[in-house]
Amino acid sequence: MKLYPWQHNDWQQLQNYVTQQRVPQALLINGALGIGKQHLAEQFAHALLCERPKSDGVSCDECGSCLLVKAQTHPDFMDVQPEEVGKNITIAQIRALMEKLTLKPQFERYRVILIHPADALNNAAANAFLKFLEEPTERTVLILVTHRLNKLPATIKSRCQKFTVVMPDKSLVLPWLLQQTNNAEIVLNLAQGAPLLAQKYATDEHTQQRLDCFAAWLSVAKQQSHPVIVAEQWLKLPEATLLFWLSSWVIDLMRYRYQTAPKNLYHADLNVALSELAPRLNPIKLIEFYDLLLLSRRRLETPINKQVLWEEILIAWAMLNRSG
Repeated sequence: MKLYPWQHNDWQQLQNYVTQQRVPQALLINGALGIGKQHLAEQFAHALLCERPKSDGVSCDECGSCLLVKAQTHPDFMDVQPEEVGKNITIAQIRALMEKLTLKPQFERYRVILIHPADALNNAAANAFLKFLEEPTERTVLILVTHRLNKLPATIKSRCQKFTVVMPDKSLVLPWLLQQTNNAEIVLNLAQGAPLLAQKYATDEHTQQRLDCFAAWLSVAKQQSHPVIVAEQWLKLPEATLLFWLSSWVIDLMRYRYQTAPKNLYHADLNVALSELAPRLNPIKLIEFYDLLLLSRRRLETPINKQVLWEEILIAWAMLNRSG
């Protein structure tokens, strides 16, 4: 695997740990979603295991250790993640890990445990894992990855060396993204600067989903579709992504409302429909609607009925368009 173009500074900082012989026993890599933290962590893990790292510290991909890593059979590399997407890392998984760690590393270099996303540790798993953090075994390096640092217990965070990955500079991302899509500027704005999210947003399926949702949203505004029916259709979509689309459409509407020549639009490709809609909306009620979207984002982390959530949002949107 190669580093992404925007990761070289982060990689150099990680390599400083190695060259100074100060590799942390517990490294917590955090940063925004979609900027390549997982890729960076995997590269660092592979490099720590590699028998013949390259001059820049990247793994050689050819030695015995690297071949075992590729085959997912390296005895000193353990990858801990939820057994199902969106589920927690369980105490059973941590207990199984602890049992393996009672044995000594089989190779001369490090033993590496990669845990991602670290915020998926449930309470019981986090407490069991904390015991190991307090008394780590020899030549063992723990690498935790998260984009929700606030979800980790303070007791775990305090025992880790924090490594924050910042949002990459646009000038480093755009050339890479332009190799994959002609809409690089648009999808990067939609991804709020996160390259891997932008890459995902550039796919035909994601682009069509966004356009379909926008069409349904306009249809509700024009009283051509019933909010309850649209809410039911939206249940199949990823909630966080859909809420971001709604919020960013509203932000663009505000920009059209208050700026003669709006800049930094999230949805520049939807400018005609947004610019026509903006003057008809009451700006105060539009801000109130935006507040509802922010509240809904927090509600998504609770066991709320998603159908009711989308119905409330769409009914409020329909009423906003009726009042003008």
